[in-house]
Amino acid sequence: MEAVMHEFKEGTLKSGKEGKGGKVKSREQAVAIGLSEARKEGAKVPKKKTEASKK
Repeated sequence: MEAVMHEFKEGTLKSGKEGKGGKVKSREQAVAIGLSEARKEGAKVPKKKTEASKK
């Protein structure tokens, strides 16, 4: 998570598979990428919020 936010601040964080989605411009998207990568590594991360739970 820390590395992803660092990349975002430097402007080098890219979205999509192999970074083909272009530069990440929003902080929320950077956080989502960080959480997703943490889940893949097996870290305990809160579950994704669904539309039903947001209401």
